[in-house]
Amino acid sequence: MSELTLTIIRLGFLAVLWLFVITAVSVMRSDLFGRRVAPRPSGKKAAAAPTAKNARPVKEAKPPKPAKGKRGVPSSLVVTQGALSGTTVRLAESAVTLGRSQDSTIVLDDDYVSSRHARVFPRDGQWFVEDLGSTNGTYLDRTKVSGAMPVKIGMPIRIGKTVVELRK
Repeated sequence: MSELTLTIIRLGFLAVLWLFVITAVSVMRSDLFGRRVAPRPSGKKAAAAPTAKNARPVKEAKPPKPAKGKRGVPSSLVVTQGALSGTTVRLAESAVTLGRSQDSTIVLDDDYVSSRHARVFPRDGQWFVEDLGSTNGTYLDRTKVSGAMPVKIGMPIRIGKTVVELRK
């Protein structure tokens, strides 16, 4: 074998070895720190422009007004501690999901939060919190959540460095 062929094989092997090292470091970094979470777009989508001359523009549907709450029934979920402190989510009949995933209702950019960490949902006129198999757990007033647990108004729900509460 010629000297040139042997040098090319050595350089190729070295390149493959470095590619393996860089890939291994990248995988370890994503396991330790998680993936970057891109911020959600907050702007409203513009209505499509009409194509025909006499066509009327399509009106955007207004979101329905929340029904007035009954006494003792929570109407909002408020972030009291953490990066999103002060954020309020109006409660409806659907579940509120919390986690790092972009399709969560409340996206938490926290190293201690799983992509699908927990959910708060109504059942039989009462609100419950459930851990969705997170790594670090969900805590309801210093008690680790195991299964669906009922939540009272003002009771802190801790998810990583974030604390949320149900409010009237």
